[in-house]
Amino acid sequence: MFNFLTFVLVLGLLALTSGCIGTIVGQTTSAAIEVAKVPFKVGGAVIDVANGDDDKKKDGKDD
Repeated sequence: MFNFLTFVLVLGLLALTSGCIGTIVGQTTSAAIEVAKVPFKVGGAVIDVANGDDDKKKDGKDD
């Protein structure tokens, strides 16, 4: 009887905390994805700065 009661109690606690665990996992995943995007954003910015003069030449504007 004691083992069944313990099992039901543990199962109930897991059911109550599943929403919290899902939220934590979701937030951690979102943060990891954003961290992974940073090098690509920085690399794109460096390429844009290095090739900034090409835009003026394509437009035919010589300022």
